[in-house]
Amino acid sequence: MRYAFTQMSIDKMQIPNAMVEHRDTRLKGLVLRITPTGTKSWYCEYARGKRIMLGRADALGVADARESARAILADVYRGIDPMEARKPKQVVPTYRAFLQGDYLAWAKSSQRSWKQNVNRLQTAFKSLLDKKLDKITGLDIERWRGQQVERGLSNQTINRDIASIKASFNRAVDWGILPHNPLSKVKKARVDDCLKVRFLSAGEEGRLRRAIEEREESRRVERESANRWRTERGYVVLPDLRDVVFTDHVKPLILLSLNTGCRRGELFDLTWSNVNLDRRILTVTGATAKSRRTRHIPLNREATSTLLNWRAQCDDLSGLVFMNEQGQRFDRVNSSWRRLLKAAQIEDFRWHDMRHHFASRLAMGGVDLNTIRELLGHSDYAMTLRYAHLAPEFKLKAVEVLDEVREAANFGAQVLPFRR
Repeated sequence: MRYAFTQMSIDKMQIPNAMVEHRDTRLKGLVLRITPTGTKSWYCEYARGKRIMLGRADALGVADARESARAILADVYRGIDPMEARKPKQVVPTYRAFLQGDYLAWAKSSQRSWKQNVNRLQTAFKSLLDKKLDKITGLDIERWRGQQVERGLSNQTINRDIASIKASFNRAVDWGILPHNPLSKVKKARVDDCLKVRFLSAGEEGRLRRAIEEREESRRVERESANRWRTERGYVVLPDLRDVVFTDHVKPLILLSLNTGCRRGELFDLTWSNVNLDRRILTVTGATAKSRRTRHIPLNREATSTLLNWRAQCDDLSGLVFMNEQGQRFDRVNSSWRRLLKAAQIEDFRWHDMRHHFASRLAMGGVDLNTIRELLGHSDYAMTLRYAHLAPEFKLKAVEVLDEVREAANFGAQVLPFRR
């Protein structure tokens, strides 16, 4: 029913047996609802099926109800949704507060290298930390990119940092902190996807293996000297390193890296339960793999022999394959690795490059790229294709298909002799 609402007419309205609504004839959209309990409430209907409550009629007079409804309808005319306007404003944090708050809590439960990732973001984008998330724009990132280029950073490094900050903003969108990602249109710089892969030459591998053996012999000689000193003074002698195959963890770790292509962290996390020496299979579980996917790596003779000999001199076969002196997981082998490289006169070669060495030797040996991809645990071919140039015979076989097709069709054409 429609009424020209006045305070007197509202007060005189009877209590209905069922809920009824009355509409104002002076302001379209103003509605008075009366329930069987006697409650009278004002509503503003601003679109078909959309309304918003203004308040109870015993607290909000007719004039105030009309004014409130008029203000809402004016906002709707300007394109403002009254329901969205009434929602509490989301407090947009600074990038620093976001990284150290919600993002850090998420990273701890979702990323294996959460500490390094968060630290890298805070270090790389230090100039943006005190800006609010909704104030950081694509232009800010482009200016940052220019500064990094001037510093001499490579496009690969810059692209990695850009991918990281875009991913962090995606989390802010997922959690409702931002309506959209302001960095979504920032593009990566073009880079050469087929970068040169660093692997050991035959000479370098030979020098590295000799340096490893010299280190083993040096440690055995040092132990013998130490035990002579202890014997002369009546001290308890240390175990003779001549009785074991490996003097410590360094040699077996390197041999496994060269023969399995495992990442350093994957070997640090490897447990004896994931080593099957009878079937000669090493399993990298999804919990420890970078790709979060479990993969099984067959063990060649050198890898099998290495694990057999290492197991024979390990006291605890229920936990980690490699443990430090405190019985805990290793976190680095940098100092020993650097000394070995110096002794072998090898430059510009990281521990991770042994993984490239493994894949490169397979490619040069004629192993197909899909098998290499599976052994390395790559999720797609993009990373594996860097080894394609090491197997040129595959491309040669591809173009030789043309000769086979021509011969099968018996076109009669002959290959012209080469002339200078």
